[in-house]
Amino acid sequence: MGRIELGSTLFEWGSRTYIMGIINVTPDSFSGDGLLSDQSWMRNAVEQGVRFAQEGAHLLDVGGESTRPGAEPVDLEAELKRVIPVIEALRREIDLPISIDTYKAGVAEAALDAGAHLVNDVWGLQMDPDMAGLCAQRGVPVIVMHNRSRPRNAVQEARLGGMYVGTVYDDLLADIARELQISINLAKAAGVPDEHIIIDPGIGFGKTIEQNLTLLNRLDYFKALGYPILLGTSNKSFIGYTLDMPPEDRLEGTAATVAIGIDRGADIVRVHHVKEMSRIARMTDAIVRREGRGQD
Repeated sequence: MGRIELGSTLFEWGSRTYIMGIINVTPDSFSGDGLLSDQSWMRNAVEQGVRFAQEGAHLLDVGGESTRPGAEPVDLEAELKRVIPVIEALRREIDLPISIDTYKAGVAEAALDAGAHLVNDVWGLQMDPDMAGLCAQRGVPVIVMHNRSRPRNAVQEARLGGMYVGTVYDDLLADIARELQISINLAKAAGVPDEHIIIDPGIGFGKTIEQNLTLLNRLDYFKALGYPILLGTSNKSFIGYTLDMPPEDRLEGTAATVAIGIDRGADIVRVHHVKEMSRIARMTDAIVRREGRGQD
C-alpha cells in the first residue's frame, strides 16, 4: 500500500500502527471529552494536543461537530469558529500532522488554509458534492468512512448513551465494502490518487452492537480493497453496552478493540487515550508484525 508524507511525518503502511489522537472541540461529545464544555477550551485543546504528541500520537484529528447518535447538526460558521483557532494554535505549538474531521467542504478548505494536512470525512465524500474535488485540488489525503447513521434508528440510554438499532444489511461486510467503494470511486473520479485514500469501515455509525462486534472481528475483510484502514472504536457505545459501562469506564474495553483491530489489519487507530493505546499498539505490533509470524 506504500507510503505518504504528511508534514514532516512519513507514514509507511504495514510497518507499524499509527496513533490518531482525538481533539473534540464540541460541547456534547459522546465520550464526555468535549472541550467546549469548559470556558478555557482553547488552552485545553492546545494542551491536549501537546500532551498527545508527548504520549506517542502520530497525528491529531480536530473536530467541531459531535457524531454521537442523536447529536444536533452544527452549521458551517459555528463549526469554523470552533476548529480553525485550534488548528492554528496547534500548528504553532507542535509538529504533528493535523486532520480535520468534517463532511463540509467549506470547513475543510478553511482548515487546510489554517494548516491541516488531511481530511477525515465521516460521510465518505457523499454528503457534500464539493469535498472530493477540494481534496483533489489541494493534493491532500482523505479518509472516507462508511456511514449509515439515521436519526430514526438511534436510541438513547441515560447511562450508556446512544446506539443504533434496526439497521438492516443484506450482507454486512459486502454491503459496507460496496458502499466504501462508492466513496473511493468519488475520490478517484475527482482526481484524488490512490495513495491519498484511507478507508474507515465506520464502526458505530449505523451499526447495531452485534454488527459492530462482527465488523471489528472481520476487519481484515476490507484489506482486499487495497487501502490503509483507519479504525475508530474508542469509548464507543458498543463497548459500553457489551460491558455495561459508561463512557468514562471504557478504557479496558477500548484496549481490547484496539489490539484485535491491529491483529485484523488496522493501520491507524483513532483514540481518546493516546498514552495507553500507544503502548497497546506497540505491544500488539511486536506480536503481529514481527517476521516469521505463525512459525515455530
